[in-house]
Amino acid sequence: MTGLDERPALLFAPTGLVVPTAIPELAAGEPVLPVADPAMVRLVRAVVAERLAERLQNQPIQAPDARRELARSLVAAELSERGRERVRRGEEPWPVDVELATARAVMAALFGLGRLQPLIDDPDVENIEVDGYDQVWVSYADGRDVRHPPVADSDAELIEALQLLAARTGGAERTFTSAHPALHLRLEDGSRLAAVAWTTPKPHVVIRRHRVRDIDLDDLITLGTLDTVLAGFLRAAVRAGKNIVVTGLQNAGKTTLIRALANEFDPMERFATIEKEYELHLHDMPDRHPRVVALEAREGSAEHDAAGRRAGEVTLSDLVVDALRLNLRRIIVGEVRGPEVLPMLEAMSTGDGSLCTLHARTAAHAIDRIVTLCLSAGVHMTDTFAYRLLAGSVDLFVHIELLTEHGQRHRYVSQVLEVNGLGETNRPATTAVFGPGLDGRAVPLHQPGFLHELVRAGFDEHLLDQRDGTWPSPVDGAR
Repeated sequence: MTGLDERPALLFAPTGLVVPTAIPELAAGEPVLPVADPAMVRLVRAVVAERLAERLQNQPIQAPDARRELARSLVAAELSERGRERVRRGEEPWPVDVELATARAVMAALFGLGRLQPLIDDPDVENIEVDGYDQVWVSYADGRDVRHPPVADSDAELIEALQLLAARTGGAERTFTSAHPALHLRLEDGSRLAAVAWTTPKPHVVIRRHRVRDIDLDDLITLGTLDTVLAGFLRAAVRAGKNIVVTGLQNAGKTTLIRALANEFDPMERFATIEKEYELHLHDMPDRHPRVVALEAREGSAEHDAAGRRAGEVTLSDLVVDALRLNLRRIIVGEVRGPEVLPMLEAMSTGDGSLCTLHARTAAHAIDRIVTLCLSAGVHMTDTFAYRLLAGSVDLFVHIELLTEHGQRHRYVSQVLEVNGLGETNRPATTAVFGPGLDGRAVPLHQPGFLHELVRAGFDEHLLDQRDGTWPSPVDGAR
């Protein structure tokens, strides 16, 4: 193969057709040559996409560059066959520049996100919602929700693009078919994509982008998520090895807060991240975290074994159990939403300063949600035992609110709840260390029972005397 900056080698077929044996990639920002026929691009792309998906299912290829090389060979072969067919019909062979333009356009369609790509590349975009090919809404960081032009010519074309994306993305190939109508995967830039079809009248796609990866608690003060009192408290809690569950509704900023808390770990600590799809990306920051073990679940194939599990499936529960044998100080579970709650609580009860996120309306509601997940985990358990397990595992619940006001989104911590073991009613006893002030943002209410541990970790206990916190006044525009 030739390099990307070299002219492609040409092969003279017996028919007289000139066929490129190497298809150069587009340079950044370089437009596709206008001589490519859009109809031909769609036809070739459809054929190559099907063949590529079949090859990747039968023989998984991990390296992205190797996948591209395979695609290039399939594109060249398909164009060669179509060119020979033209000659057999007595038509003129395609000019070389048309061949190259078509090949480039097909490669761009195969390995980009098509019309969605400009939105993925926009640093101001937070979320993309596609409700059918022609109903596209984009949420921006400044709070705007904007209607966007269609991202495909039909729902069928949108589904086809998702199927190819499912086949080529990630270390474990995923399928998107009527037999497996839900798709969850991580895009190359770290964004998370979720899609459903066949169970709905039209396909639905949501892409959630992670705009900020390398962030710490001081950055969250600047963003208005924390004040200096709360940041100091959480920093000391992490260093003191407290187990923390971050709660909130969707898009509230739970993952961002987990990243910031993890950046308070000692750089030489060995810990694991366990996620459905990689979202934390702490393993992508070796300068901050040189000893992180990043684990990602695997959905498995459409076939099921005798126990009813998908062949090759690796669940979050499996990964948490595996992580317990890897000599780790801490474990971070990106999101607890199922049976993995039990091994996660076990890890917290035996470890030192683990973290996870959980969907919940309030910090208090998170307690009952965890117990509900325990009871539905498929093992024999009473609610009394579930409450006892929680009380012996979790130290703090930190709740984040998402407020939209006058078209602006505001994310801030509103509650910090300490778990003080079991109470008289066999439910965990709790202390509201921080609670909502007059404007909803967290202010100090009570001293935690482990205050002396925080002081040893560097916390100034007199900060808790500032009953209004150190939040800027709302009239300053800080919210």
